[in-house]
Amino acid sequence: MTKSRYIIFRMYVVFLLIVAGFCYIGYKLYDVQIVRHEELLEKARKRYTTQLVEQGERGEIYDNDGRLLVGNYPTVKIVCDPSLIATEADCRILASWFAKRIPDVNEFKIFSRMMNKTIEVKHEDGTVETKPRKYALIAEVDLEQGDFIKAEISKLADPDLSRFKEANLRKLSEKEREVMREMKKQAQEDAKKYKTISFRSHYRRNYPKKTLLANILGFTNKDDEDFIAIQGVERTLNEQMTDQPGKMVYERTRTGKHVTYANDFYEPAQDGYDVFLTIKEPIQVIVEEEIDKLMERVKPNAAMITLVDPFTGDILAAAQRPTFNPNETESRTQDAIVNRLSEFAFEPGSIMKSFVISYALDRGFVTPNTPVDCERSAWFYAGKLLGDTHYLGTVPVSEIIRQSSNIGTAKVAVQMGKTELNNALRMFGFGERTNVQLKPESRGMFHPLNQWSNLSVARLCIGQGIAVTPLQLARAYSMIANGGHMLDLRLVDRLERGTDIIKMPYVYSEESVFKNKDTAKKITDMLRSVTEPGGTGTTAAVPGFYVAGKTGTAQKAVKGGYAAGKIYFSSFAGFVPAYNPKFVLVVTCDEPHWDQNRNGGPVSGPTFSAIADRVLRYMNVSPDLPEEQWLAERKEIQREYRESRLKADAKLAEERQKKAAETAAKSRASTTTKKTTTTSSQRITSTRTAATAARSASSSKTTPARTTTTAAVKRTTSSTKTRN
Repeated sequence: MTKSRYIIFRMYVVFLLIVAGFCYIGYKLYDVQIVRHEELLEKARKRYTTQLVEQGERGEIYDNDGRLLVGNYPTVKIVCDPSLIATEADCRILASWFAKRIPDVNEFKIFSRMMNKTIEVKHEDGTVETKPRKYALIAEVDLEQGDFIKAEISKLADPDLSRFKEANLRKLSEKEREVMREMKKQAQEDAKKYKTISFRSHYRRNYPKKTLLANILGFTNKDDEDFIAIQGVERTLNEQMTDQPGKMVYERTRTGKHVTYANDFYEPAQDGYDVFLTIKEPIQVIVEEEIDKLMERVKPNAAMITLVDPFTGDILAAAQRPTFNPNETESRTQDAIVNRLSEFAFEPGSIMKSFVISYALDRGFVTPNTPVDCERSAWFYAGKLLGDTHYLGTVPVSEIIRQSSNIGTAKVAVQMGKTELNNALRMFGFGERTNVQLKPESRGMFHPLNQWSNLSVARLCIGQGIAVTPLQLARAYSMIANGGHMLDLRLVDRLERGTDIIKMPYVYSEESVFKNKDTAKKITDMLRSVTEPGGTGTTAAVPGFYVAGKTGTAQKAVKGGYAAGKIYFSSFAGFVPAYNPKFVLVVTCDEPHWDQNRNGGPVSGPTFSAIADRVLRYMNVSPDLPEEQWLAERKEIQREYRESRLKADAKLAEERQKKAAETAAKSRASTTTKKTTTTSSQRITSTRTAATAARSASSSKTTPARTTTTAAVKRTTSSTKTRN
């Protein structure tokens, strides 16, 4: 190859290489700028942008008038970056340092969190990526303690190194300078582990009223950043109260400073909704004080009280014992935290008679004056005995409620029949939830009609074989108080977040379940007589007011039957004023240990009276009558009742005398029969004596003659046995 051709070839090769280089550069530019644009842009953003997460606050809970019941208490979270703590020794030093300064902090737990330096992240495509863990919680402390620890950490993370300046070291010997340099190096190394500690503003849930309304409010637990709602309103409205975190994404320099005119993105955090309950705190305080007195007086296993507005369904107060303090973890026992008002169902006893009789009145099965034979305090139905605690005889239906007759109520129910009794109890909402804003809520126990036995009709009407919750009872008595209008109970009035207000609706039926307008008045008159002289609930009376209510004393159901001994649910439910009710109140005791009396009237009635009296005063409700006139009226009722009881006792004495005379006549007839029997016996004895004499006389005669005589004796004996 000539020299010129060689040069041309070399130029050609160089040209091709240059073209190939430009093609490669073009391809790479296309790949970077077009194909991988989004991927590389995202990587670049991660290098020159940073993101700050802004946390909102969980919604708070207030009573209806804005009094704080559950709030947020500001705290400081102490956290660290485990990936930056180099050695196990450093982890131990830090864990020990914090354990000495923060009470109730577990040193081993802190150490374990610091040693957990990686986290596995699972992507959408199923791949798992291991990343360094950047966050570990050390402790959450209040603001004062947080400021104290932060000041100490700042000194350790940024120590004073002025004494190690070279100008100061020149005065020292070479060996001393070497020691000082080592000390400086060690101080800088020690500072590194403390620089991994940071402080974040946070908050924790606070219950400033302690046990007040605790079972309704519920409580939360903490899991690092999140609140875990466990019980009550906290759990039911957890989604609405949970805050929505915000974030800020901004560009930064290599040193981390914010680039002022860069494109920033900011999404503000949103606090959770504040919850305003229907509860009135002053009324709640009254109920809480009186339930404590009830616990002290009759010492029951448990007690439950509910106070409801019968026209709106608003729960104005609700309390139970045992209870707990949400601020104290150790008080949260299972028996204390359960919400008995909505979850706990029990056999109510005679409280159910109000609904059966009201339905019978409304549908025309009976009138208030219809006579009912209550037997002699004992009546067999479907092969089982049903009894009353005292003799009534034949009384009008109104007296059945006043005296709480089991037999009278059962006879009315039998007259109605199974289907109508089922309709009566379903009509008042038994077997259905009240739809109150509490989870969980029990339906109670009310078997469908096809599962009833022959005995059911005579037992369900007196509150046996059916289980209800205190809230169901409160709703059912609200229906009697408001004239028969079905309604849902309300615990939450509204949700608020700034100007955003969500009002919870009222569920109230405009149409009454009563077909006759005067039914509510008739049953109210009967329930009013319960608290007047002669009724079973006189202890529930409120001076100056007409009170309508009903006692209930139910044997406690256990597996296989009913508990032996005096083990009862003792209740009183009613409304006041009777003809213009401001509230319905239900008081129930589970197993009162009170030797004086364990019936619903003496046990729960005084508490009903005390609460009603105080709440009526708080509401500034005018009495139905001046107290002097009210007392005079009750004295007249007492006199009339005594006269009626004297007549009833006289009638009972007459019946007993008549029965005694009949018994005496039967006794005389029995005596005559015995005398006749005695004469017959004497005759038989004479015959046996004659036969014996004949055998003695024939002993000297021949054998055939003895045989004939023996046969005669046998015939005589056979005839005597037949007469006997």
